Amino acid sequence: ADCSVEIDTITYSAAVSACGKGGKWLQALSLWCDMADCQVESDSIASNTVISSCVMGRAWWHALQLFSEMADCRLQRDMITYSAAISACEKSGAWWLAVELLGEMADCHVERDTVSFSAAVSACEKGGELLQALQLLRE
Repeated sequence: ADCSVEIDTITYSAAVSACGKGGKWLQALSLWCDMADCQVESDSIASNTVISSCVMGRAWWHALQLFSEMADCRLQRDMITYSAAISACEKSGAWWLAVELLGEMADCHVERDTVSFSAAVSACEKGGELLQALQLLRE
């Protein structure tokens, strides 16, 4: 019997997800990087999982860097991607970037939800930008 496993996007995405759920953001990021090295095409699901893992692991810079790289790689950034990046901004104190990303969502016709607005409002509040937070609440 052939017991070999094809290493593809789905296999990597599952491994990245398992690392993320286990709080192993560095391993998730490493696997995501290995995908390119092994010439396995990444997808939005794997990328979103890594970004979320980095946010949960307080590796905000890595989360925002990966968010940026997704555009360079022409990977679709969706509501989940933006919300995770805005959460990274919230946690890192980059309130201005959270507001910018929320605006970019509208410009790119990406649906904005309670999670993305709440994270942006919270980022403004933590940054002492209460007027900006109120403005977002009015949107």
